[in-house]
Amino acid sequence: MASVKDVVRRVLYPAYEFRVVKNLPADRIPKHVGVMLDGNRRWAKAVGADTAQGYQAGADNIRPLLGWCEEVGVEVVTLWLLSSDNLTNRPPEQLAPLLRIIEGAVASLAESGRWRIHPVGALDLLPPETATRLKAAEEATRDVDGLMVNVAVGYGGRREIADAVRSLLQEHASQGTSLEELAEIIDVEHIAAHLYTKGQPDPDLVIRTSGEQRLGGFLLWQSAQSEFYFCEALWPDFRRVDFLRAIRAYAARERRFGG
Repeated sequence: MASVKDVVRRVLYPAYEFRVVKNLPADRIPKHVGVMLDGNRRWAKAVGADTAQGYQAGADNIRPLLGWCEEVGVEVVTLWLLSSDNLTNRPPEQLAPLLRIIEGAVASLAESGRWRIHPVGALDLLPPETATRLKAAEEATRDVDGLMVNVAVGYGGRREIADAVRSLLQEHASQGTSLEELAEIIDVEHIAAHLYTKGQPDPDLVIRTSGEQRLGGFLLWQSAQSEFYFCEALWPDFRRVDFLRAIRAYAARERRFGG
């Protein structure tokens, strides 16, 4: 016999989700959504699985998320899959399977032919095999006319800003610009043009799952004017209804740029 929860999921949630989608104002849909896929390890512990199974469950939830984004008209999604701190803080026996899962997830997204993959992060910090696979996914989807998917692997917000400034300095040094001349002209647009996400709109909405209410270094520069939505669901349990609630909450907000 079906439980009350099963009935709610099969009958009431679809009707509720349909109503939410129908009532979303087309002119208040975020163009760029950043997602912090948090809670995989806690999910694994809660269900009695090992850590790798938790990461795999999280990876399996990425494709549905991208479908939901397409459904409402999002144009860019940034997925934080692995921080630069994780590369140094996680034990090797935990990091190695996580990297394999990330490689497989990104390859699967590329093979679908639906989305344009763009790795963001310090790829030089990653194992060569991982970096090569991420670059291959980007190259394979370069001409795909679909949702732009930034996969943040080995990513840290402070590192990104440092890399942007370094790139800016190197560019002007190659042009013979002196430090004094550069100091006179440098502004926020110059730095923004050297970020990992250069040429893309800044995120309108940043979603973090698992109940944590902090950025942890995610898109530090780009999120200055973003709206934030914190969801209690652990990432592998994040559902379409949770996503739609985040989009609805964003649409209902009055954005105050600059303050």
